[in-house]
Order: sequence, then C-alpha cells, then structure tokens
Amino acid sequence: MIAVTTFAGRKVALFGLGGSGLATAQALIAGGADVIAWDDNPDSVAKAQQAGVKTGDLREIDWAAQAAFVLSPGVPLTHPKPHWSVDLARSAGVEIIGDVELFVRERRAHAPDCPFIAITGTNGKSTTTALIAHILKSSGRDTQLGGNIGTAVLTLDPPKAGRFYVVECSSYQIDLAPTINPSAGILLNLTPDHLDRHGTMQHYADVKERLVAGSQMAIVGVDDSYCTLIADRIERAGVRVNRISRRTVLADGFYFADGGIVHAQAGKSEPIADLQGIDTLKGSHNAQNAAAAIGACLAVGVSIEEIQAGLRSFPGLKHRMQPVGRKGSVTFVNDSKATNADAAAPALSSYDRIFWIAGGLPKSGGIASLAPLFPRIVKAYLIGEAAPEFASTLGEAVPYEISGTLERAVEHAAKDAQADGGTSVVMLSPACASFDQFRNFEVRGDRFVSLVAALDGVTMLIEPEKGQ
Repeated sequence: MIAVTTFAGRKVALFGLGGSGLATAQALIAGGADVIAWDDNPDSVAKAQQAGVKTGDLREIDWAAQAAFVLSPGVPLTHPKPHWSVDLARSAGVEIIGDVELFVRERRAHAPDCPFIAITGTNGKSTTTALIAHILKSSGRDTQLGGNIGTAVLTLDPPKAGRFYVVECSSYQIDLAPTINPSAGILLNLTPDHLDRHGTMQHYADVKERLVAGSQMAIVGVDDSYCTLIADRIERAGVRVNRISRRTVLADGFYFADGGIVHAQAGKSEPIADLQGIDTLKGSHNAQNAAAAIGACLAVGVSIEEIQAGLRSFPGLKHRMQPVGRKGSVTFVNDSKATNADAAAPALSSYDRIFWIAGGLPKSGGIASLAPLFPRIVKAYLIGEAAPEFASTLGEAVPYEISGTLERAVEHAAKDAQADGGTSVVMLSPACASFDQFRNFEVRGDRFVSLVAALDGVTMLIEPEKGQ
C-alpha cells in the first residue's frame, strides 16, 4: 500500500467505496489523514465501516474544514450531471481529486525521479500497459503495474528510487488528476467513447490531452485527427513529443512497416523491432501498441536489446487475442474480451483461416460491420442468445452451425479445423456480452481455455485456471 502522507493531519472527504475507493480511503488513513467517507450504496458503507473507515453522510459535514474531496472515478464529475457530492464540494471551493492524483503527489513528495509511465487512449491501452510492464519486469527492473487495468494504484508498493510504475489511466481518472506528470505519457488514439460521461467528443479529447500535456516525454498516436492536433499543440507548448503510427511513414517517430517498427530520427530511419512471428502482437493495432511501448521504454532508459527480448517473450493480455494452445497447424485463440463487433474486428483481421466461435448476449448493431472480414472465416460456431441473429447476418456468406453452448462449439470447431489440414485458428471472439451464459468475459475466456486443454493432443501455451 502507498500511505498517502501528503494529507497527514488534515480532513479529507471521500465519496465512492467500491474496490478502488475503499483502497483509497485506507491509504489516506494509513498516511495520517482524517477521512470521512460515504457511498450511495448502503452495503458499500457497511463494508467500509467493517474495514475501520469512518463514514458519514457528506450532506451533513463541514465542507469548509475539508482539505480535499476524493471522488471515485466511476462517479459522474461533469456529465450527464455532476453527482450531488461534487456540487457540495464545488460550492465550498474544495478541490476535487482522485486516486491517481494522490499517487502523483506521493511520488512527487518521496521519489520524484522514479520512472512513471502513464497510458491512455480509447483502444489498446490495457495491452500497451501490460506489454510495457512485461518488458520492464523481464529486464529485471522493480516494476509496479496498476490503475485502470485492474489493480488500484494506491495498493502498489510505495515510490522509491529505481522503482518503475506503469499505470493505465481512464479518462475518468485523468479528469481527477490535475497535476499528473509522468516520465513518459502515452496517448494511443481517440474515437467516440464515454460521451455519456464527457458530453462531447471535444471534452473527451481535452481530458485525455491532460495526461500527455504534463509528461516529460509524450508518445502520441497520430492516426486520428484529434490526436494529431494534440501532438502539435503540446509540442508547441514545449513538451517533447514522439509520434507513433501504424499507417503512415513518419519523418520523426515510430511507425509500422514491413512487419516491424521503424524509428525515424534526424532524417534517418532504422528498423528497431521485428514483430513477425510474435503471435501475441499480431495485427496493425498491436503494432501501434508495440510502437508506444518501445517509445516509452526508451524514454525511461531501457535498452533496445532489452525491449526486443521483452517483445518476443510477451505472453499477451489475458482474454485478448491470447494464443492458449496448439495442435499441429491449429492455434487456439482466446479473445473473450471482444464483447462487441468493433472489439472483435482486430482479431478477425489478424488471421486468414478462422474457425470462429461467436455469440452470447447481443449488443446493438450485431455483426453486420464485420462483413468485410467474413472471407477470412472458414466456418462460424454460434452460441448463446445471439445465435439466430448472427446466423441471419452470416446468411450464405459464411458456413455456420448453431452450436448453442461453448462446449459444443469448441469440440466441433477443433474437429473441423483439424480436418481442414491447413494453418488455421479456432478463435473465441464473441462480439457479444457474456451475461446470458457466463458471469463475465473473464469466466467465459477461462472456460474456453479449460475446454481447449481437455482436447486430445493439444499443447497448452498457458495453464488453465483451476476449477474451470
């Protein structure tokens, strides 16, 4: 745990007592703050009380006495309208911050030179975050991985010299981190997302910009117009910028070409990383992730040889285009995290002969947008509530069967792929939510892995979760 000493002896109000909120309250208390916490969910309040956190309705506290108001990122700050606790804090002139800002202040106070890499973007940030952490760890560095990727940042080990932090940041977290100042800040891309919480695309982009604007070195993807403008703007403001692209040859920066990453600098271009043969980094979207990781790792002193070794050994992000087993020329790929058509597209575009397991709880739009990728699909195995709808969309373009369950789909797809005789993949990339058959996409993915492991003759690339 990182004890938040920067508010020692001062009163702090906190709202939101889910996992990260409770961890934040405990970190503040451990650092000597006088915390009063609340949540709209009585069960969360009760859990916090059992954990020793002082609770009280924030409508009834003395706001003038509070040094800060700490808001959990899941609570609306601006749109569709500010939460009532935000209105109270603003009326009293109390600054509103989140757990990432508390981490930033602790780092600044105790180890301002320890490397801090922060990653954001609409797509790819979790893979990029995991890849950077893997490169650092595999090179022997003391590495802390957290943030939006699933580990609350204040539960990490405390800042100290030589300790590296890799933190995935959502737009909600950035909005609550006004002084964020990473050693290397990454903005991968921007497409419309979370507009219910940001109101407009421009406001969403403005929030994301803050992360790179405060960086010592900014790594910015320039394959969309919003990020291109951000890169130009922060560079004019004096920030050092490395641009990255998966589509365009750059005069300066890192770009994808001929199956690898090229570094352009001072009028010269040099291939620095070959991605061919790295199954966990297939596809141009992963080339962008790799380019960002390379730029960030170089910025914090990692050698290109260490980076190349880390790229080659990257196991992939769990449930995201994750090769899990092989039998002969057939590879089994777990892409359970693809819970809509847009999320399934990268995996489908990365392989040529696919025995595709799809379906679950359908989302609006279905899979019609994936039609350009249908020629890559040898056969589809449809499961869950979406099966009839997906069958209608596939029509005569793709052979399919309505398997119904994941168990039957894996069995039939594996048999057909083996009989096919060519180099192919059996891929779970559902393009659907999981909730009709599984509690979440993680459980669905773990079940897929266990079913693959049970097939005769499969060499597993990862260990199945126990109990699946």
